[in-house]
Amino acid sequence: MAITNKVRTADELLNKVKTAVRRTDTTAFDEELTDLINAACADLGIAGVLEDDEKPTAKTDDALIIRAVCTYCKLNFGETDEYDHLKDSYDEQKAQLQMSSDYSDFSMIEEA
Repeated sequence: MAITNKVRTADELLNKVKTAVRRTDTTAFDEELTDLINAACADLGIAGVLEDDEKPTAKTDDALIIRAVCTYCKLNFGETDEYDHLKDSYDEQKAQLQMSSDYSDFSMIEEA
C-alpha cells in the first residue's frame, strides 16, 4: 500500500522540489527543475519502479516516490558539496522501491 503525501499536480511537485533545493523565491529555475523531475520519474521507471502499475509521473501522490524525486533533483541541481551523499541516498531510495512488491511487478517464482 502506497503512502500518499497529497501531491496531485505537476505544479505541486515542482513546489515541493523548489522547497527541497531552497529556491522558492524565484521561478527562474522552474524549467530546469521540471526537466529534473521528469528525468527522476523516467529513471525510476527505467529501474522498474511502478506506481499503480504505471511508471511514476510528476503527478504522483506517493510519499516515497516524491522523496526520491526530491533527492534526485537536489543531487542534480546546480553544484552541491553533498553530491556523493545525495547520490548514495537516491540510489538507496531507488533500490528500496525496486525491492518492494508494492512498487514493482516482480514476483517470486516458486520452485516446484
